[in-house]
Amino acid sequence: MRASTALSLTLLLFLPLWCFVGSAQAQSTVPPQVTAALARAKVPLEAASLLVVAADGQSPPRLSHRANVSMNPASVMKLVTTYAALDTLGPAFVWATSVHVDGTVKDGTLQGNLYLKGQGDPKLVLERLWLLLRRVQGLGIKAIAGDIVLVRSAFETVAPNPGDFDGEPLRPYNAAPDALLLNFKSVVMTFVPDRAAQVARVNYEPPLAGVQMQTSVPLVNGECTDYRAALKADMSDANRIRFSGTYSASCGEKVWPLAYADPASYSVRTVEGLWREMGGQLSGRVREGRLPAALPATLSVNSAPLAETIRDINKFSNNVMAQQLFLTLSLQQLGVGTLAGSRALLQDWWRDRFGATPAPVLDNGSGLSRTERISAEALARLLQSAWASPLMPELVSSLPIVGVDGTLRRIKGKAAGSAHLKSGSLRDVVAMAGYVHALSGQRHVLVAIINHPNAQAARPALEALVEWTFRDIEDRSIKNTLPLKPSSD
Repeated sequence: MRASTALSLTLLLFLPLWCFVGSAQAQSTVPPQVTAALARAKVPLEAASLLVVAADGQSPPRLSHRANVSMNPASVMKLVTTYAALDTLGPAFVWATSVHVDGTVKDGTLQGNLYLKGQGDPKLVLERLWLLLRRVQGLGIKAIAGDIVLVRSAFETVAPNPGDFDGEPLRPYNAAPDALLLNFKSVVMTFVPDRAAQVARVNYEPPLAGVQMQTSVPLVNGECTDYRAALKADMSDANRIRFSGTYSASCGEKVWPLAYADPASYSVRTVEGLWREMGGQLSGRVREGRLPAALPATLSVNSAPLAETIRDINKFSNNVMAQQLFLTLSLQQLGVGTLAGSRALLQDWWRDRFGATPAPVLDNGSGLSRTERISAEALARLLQSAWASPLMPELVSSLPIVGVDGTLRRIKGKAAGSAHLKSGSLRDVVAMAGYVHALSGQRHVLVAIINHPNAQAARPALEALVEWTFRDIEDRSIKNTLPLKPSSD
């Protein structure tokens, strides 16, 4: 057991029982400003699970309402995946992507195949892929007589229809995980008005081999409203991207990322397109395949460390990065990343760390799921464990700061800058969980989950709860006192 884990578990074992259960001493009355916001949203109290408790566990919960009910937490489930990864892989863990040269290089030409082997790097974006291929050229390889082979066997194939989840196949958040995940399988289109030519220039990243890309659209005057709808984009043909609409000059420069229509061919098209754009020649083709046995790596590039990677996952709620991390748990321990393997490993980790506290129901570890479940109690216990751990700074700094950055940057109020919270949102689900630094100087764990058809309208209720927690409205008779000895039951 890691030293940090041992410390966290020791502290948890001796925390008062009231830290994790809705005890008689906990306030069961939901603050009026929260109930009023729920009423305006037409969401009953029975659809909400709320818990506010001291981060250090040294006083009874300030609020506990249906805290032991298992709920769909949406992206708040990323807290489980990222903390488990910090605890098991360590904050300095990195992903390596390797290049293997099978053949000799003569007069700038590789007489053989070039292999790119992925190990699940969650952020192998276009700039880093360019640097990787530039290092290949630095080996003296300007032309390849054979093939470029993409090795993706580190993960099981997880390739659902990208529209299965919500009917939005072109949304980048629906990208599936991949051992060689390139640029999130997205096409980034930049529209720049050219008033002299009366067109908007369209630039594309990455250059996809074999895809015709319309390079301009007619420019019109008028107000910039829904520019995406006005463009009338047609992405139905994987071999062609076109627009039948117009672009308003008043929109200025806009950037529009979209998932590519044929994700299965994205990596092949991206590598070939970028290699040729860089001046590289290729006699064969780019294809998927397996690495020959005993062929050593010629070079490799590492990702950013895990502590940095989880900032992208939590602050911006990046689903595919979270799924990459989830699969990495089993890849590191079992030799191949599978959903079933990672679920089992994380369940074991949970039982080892939190004993009888009901474990979460896991699907892909990102919260982009209709089946994942966890209780507010369980989330609070995880957050208290993290607070007592040497890993606390890494986890807390990965969370959005209310009113400042990430997914919560637009929230206003006096609590702005004083709360680190992970948000979650799906159809019928809104949630928040994390830490609030209150006016009194106390640090509180806050967990709030709403499952209801009107959940999206209830966001003000969660914001009201954050404000109430920040104001630290509590029974001053118990503040700064030691907890009573918990009863034997």
